[in-house]
Amino acid sequence: MIPSATAPVAPMLAKAVESVPAPDSVAGGLSYEPKWDGFRGIVYFDGTTVEIGSRGSKMLTRYFPELVAAFVTQLPGPCVLDGEIAVRTGASGAERLDWEALSARIHPAASRIAKLSVETPALFVAFDLLSVGDVSCLDRPFSERRAALSELGTHLSAPLHLSQTTSDVEVARRWLVEFEGAGLDGVVSKPLAATYSPNKRVMLKTKHHRTADVVVLGYRIHASGAGVASLLLGLYDDEGALQSVGGASAFTDVRRRELVDELEPFVLRDAAGEIVRGETERNRFSGSKDLSFVRLAPTLVAEVRYDQMEGSRFRHTAQFFRWRPDRDASSCTFEQLDRAIAYDLSEVLA
Repeated sequence: MIPSATAPVAPMLAKAVESVPAPDSVAGGLSYEPKWDGFRGIVYFDGTTVEIGSRGSKMLTRYFPELVAAFVTQLPGPCVLDGEIAVRTGASGAERLDWEALSARIHPAASRIAKLSVETPALFVAFDLLSVGDVSCLDRPFSERRAALSELGTHLSAPLHLSQTTSDVEVARRWLVEFEGAGLDGVVSKPLAATYSPNKRVMLKTKHHRTADVVVLGYRIHASGAGVASLLLGLYDDEGALQSVGGASAFTDVRRRELVDELEPFVLRDAAGEIVRGETERNRFSGSKDLSFVRLAPTLVAEVRYDQMEGSRFRHTAQFFRWRPDRDASSCTFEQLDRAIAYDLSEVLA
């Protein structure tokens, strides 16, 4: 099968592992790459026109006209590329990936899209080649696909890039630490002998894992009406103000119902005994979604796992680990957080 925009291919996925694996842990060996934190993009170029598909096969083409122009100008012929769309911000020598700026690129207004394509232009990092001309590469091992991609990459320049690779596991483990400072998400290990398997978790991803003690500010009720969907989390800033930093979710049905009972003693009620509710701030992705939550007295402390921070919030949804009855809520401050040392994105893209 030759992938095309009319019959889009689902991207190959990765399963999580705790640490960067040794190359001999997989038959045929491994190749290592930085894990880019952006929008997955499958680029279909027929020699004239470009379409950019997402992980869910939703087309992203209209949101990134500057990338479309670069693909048309730079690609030497028809091909299908797998890669990541990202936005870089920051002063020269201190650039990093900016998730908020990237998210803002998804906008319904054409005028806004055109404006942002100039103010916060995107880049594309290619890391796999799915077809060249009328020849599919899906059944080729990754070692061959990467070699062909490297050859194609000789035609590319910013804003189009090839992802770095290494066969040295110690280099990859150093990347895991250093590249986080540029906003990257971890390291991906790719079996050199593996064919491209759409929607299958063949690759291995190693992300950053940290824990933090947080104040539980409230909870959202599950869409089914039964149990807790997510916990709202907070930390105290330098001024002593309690700031929202994100949420924790992914509870089983049984655990969701248990949490209602566990949280009951902390539920705030008004003078009439009614539950006090709040509503989180809406954004362009909220739509008509119910953003209400049950407020809790800010005394309950939980330990959560998280991967990285984006400004003053958890970049991704945190994972509940355990209650910390031994911790005082006032001790849950931003100072406890392990933050990455700054690293210039240009060095990662070099």
